[in-house]
Amino acid sequence: MGVITVNDRSVSLLDNYDIEVLRTWKGRGAILCETDKGILVLKEYAGHKEKVLFQDALLTLVKENGFDHVESILKNKEQELITQDQEGNSYILKTYFDGRECNVRDMEECRLAVHTLAKLHKASQVTEDFLGGILRHPAHLEFEKHNKELRKVRKFIKGRSQKTDFEICLMKSYDYFFNLALQITEELRFYQKEEELYFVCHGDYQHHNIILTDAQMKLINFEKCVPDSPVRDLYLFMRKLLEKSNWDETIGFDIINSYHLERQMEKEEYRQLYYRLAYPEKFWKIVNFYYNSGKAWIPGKNLEKLVKVIDQEKEKQCFLEKFKYRYGV
Repeated sequence: MGVITVNDRSVSLLDNYDIEVLRTWKGRGAILCETDKGILVLKEYAGHKEKVLFQDALLTLVKENGFDHVESILKNKEQELITQDQEGNSYILKTYFDGRECNVRDMEECRLAVHTLAKLHKASQVTEDFLGGILRHPAHLEFEKHNKELRKVRKFIKGRSQKTDFEICLMKSYDYFFNLALQITEELRFYQKEEELYFVCHGDYQHHNIILTDAQMKLINFEKCVPDSPVRDLYLFMRKLLEKSNWDETIGFDIINSYHLERQMEKEEYRQLYYRLAYPEKFWKIVNFYYNSGKAWIPGKNLEKLVKVIDQEKEKQCFLEKFKYRYGV
């Protein structure tokens, strides 16, 4: 099998594949392998077998539809996508792109990233038969789940006799953000329409899953792919940029325009994008992290994040008002 340079039991799993391994080394949460079929990535897989089959079907489909800027999952000698070690841990072997992550501080790269995303969505439009009964994930249902969690955490904090600085700061703004979450959810439920077209989204469209190589963007880590509106991916990429830029309208509208130039968005999609941006998801994420971690001690970084969300709220609402006016939602 060639020279092995990583002393790791999982390396032996490569014997299950029809490849010649020349050398291996550790990467971020994975093992990289130089083989006769190029560089590959051996990565632990925590999902269900059905999900990796769906993921593989999506990757195959988008390539057939002319979008080949995505990774591939290799089958083992038994023609299975998942290989298990002696302890029952599951692994998948994928192709590798030699490049670097998208630089979110470079607007030219961000434009290219959403242009690439639009191309992916054009290639990931599927039929209902392709989904095979897999349900879509409309945003208002996600928001309702978040709202239940927000209600539970508020009750929990109110019942604490001794509150930390983080909890005191959190409660000062809790009613505002919680009521906003309820309002946005109700409005979206009212406007939500049954979509006639079916798409599968990447599900985690962030800079570390976008690799720049040879002036092209390559997309990796489709483990969270899910049937939903294309807006899901665009929103996730946009929100992080807007938070970093204090909700700069120039950046926000530039990103939307770059996407629209490749794939025209319908008015309903602009409305969905508005409500996704309007929902206080960052506040929910901070609350969710707090509740699911050790509550006796909260890192100072989380208090900083909370203060930033509160401080940016005025700029965010200003951006949303301009969004409504510009796109007529």
